[in-house]
Amino acid sequence: CYLQIKVLVAAAVAFKGVGGILFIFGSTIGAYLLALQQVIVTPILYDFYNYDTEKKEFGLLFSKFSQNLALLGALLFFIGMKNSIPRRQLKKKAPKTKTV
Repeated sequence: CYLQIKVLVAAAVAFKGVGGILFIFGSTIGAYLLALQQVIVTPILYDFYNYDTEKKEFGLLFSKFSQNLALLGALLFFIGMKNSIPRRQLKKKAPKTKTV
């Protein structure tokens, strides 16, 4: 059981690391990896729904959950912007005719 948790944590760290490095260089693949990591990890780590609203833990967990939800929204915005910008197409230059 301990080994499985260790492998899961290592995979999550590697996933976030690779996604972060790719995202720094402007890759949408990196943004997709980070978004997927946010979708999987956020509800597990910040389980505010298991606490009463009057408890202190509820406020702290809900705050962190909301922050991660905002980060997910920013990643989705980045992905949307990258996909909406038309890519430059290489135009073949027409050969110039020489006039004498």
